[in-house]
Amino acid sequence: MTDEQRLMATSVERFVAEQYEFSTRRKIIATEPGFSPQHWRQFAELGWLALPFSEPDGGLGGSIRDVTVIAEGLGRGLFAGPYVSSIILAGGLISALGTDTQKQRLLGPLIGGEKHMAFAYAEPQGRYNLSDIATTATANGDSYLLNGKKSVVLYASSADQFVVSGRTDGEQRDADGVSLFIVDSNAEGIELKAYPTVDGQRAAEITFNNVGAELLGPTGGAYSTIESVCDTATLVLCAEAVGCMGHLYENTLDYIKQREQFGAAIGSFQAVQHRMVDVFMSYELARSLTYATASRFDTQPNPTERARLASATKFEITKAGRHIGQEAVQLHGGMGMTDELGIGHYFKRLTAINSTLGDRHFHLERFKRLDA
Repeated sequence: MTDEQRLMATSVERFVAEQYEFSTRRKIIATEPGFSPQHWRQFAELGWLALPFSEPDGGLGGSIRDVTVIAEGLGRGLFAGPYVSSIILAGGLISALGTDTQKQRLLGPLIGGEKHMAFAYAEPQGRYNLSDIATTATANGDSYLLNGKKSVVLYASSADQFVVSGRTDGEQRDADGVSLFIVDSNAEGIELKAYPTVDGQRAAEITFNNVGAELLGPTGGAYSTIESVCDTATLVLCAEAVGCMGHLYENTLDYIKQREQFGAAIGSFQAVQHRMVDVFMSYELARSLTYATASRFDTQPNPTERARLASATKFEITKAGRHIGQEAVQLHGGMGMTDELGIGHYFKRLTAINSTLGDRHFHLERFKRLDA
């Protein structure tokens, strides 16, 4: 890491230690909106929200590797909030496709922590196919009318605006004909059903009934940008997963040194030591792979190669997360899945990350397809 990245890592570590211990997190996620607005404004003051955006857009011009440093630290603290959904996904799409007027109007409040947004892309029938879009967008003068349904929209209930993918042309699964739109969350015709997810986050099902929308980017030509931004978000999620794995490894290592069985610490048993070595290797390889991929992302302009890197990394990270999470739970015994102990909560987050923006089976097939 550079000196600046070390400082960022230290600042996130300090935030988690002083303001986001596990008991505090439990209280925050039990109330609406599922994250602390005060913490969100603090993120803005620290520059974490501005980091991914270019200086002309009002950001700090950080690299993807810089962002992974933040994400890993938040993963260690099991942070619940709209960092990926609002900053990386919605903000990334506006930064890539927005006009100067749209950027000025939308990115300023986003970077300042005054508002947050949500990206509505998944549909009930679509699985992980970003181009499987049945939501239609019909021209209506200078704007559009949206009709359709979006699923698992992260932190939608507290978002100020949505970035929504809709079809302006083509068949349901065509990559061509996909457009993006900006929609106010309080617009007439929106039906929203919010719920907590298994890992303590928030999501919602949204139905659009003739909802007025503002076009973002070219008509019918947004798919390649959506895919690229989602690949970046996938890598950021991988970094968060690495942070979760690091916490599980270190806490399990401490536990086996203290837990006694047959008059000795279970960490002195050779079989347990072998398992912990395997956990350590999985964690170190996952962390190295994530940072290596982030470095490649910063220098790789080819979108196909970036997609291959994202899918390969997601496959390996989710495989490592499953291994480390299962070992942590098993070595803690029955208490590993109790609500009072953080171990099970970290494992749930790793499981949710596996299912976000494509699970490991999806990314394996995608990698094979791109490699053909």
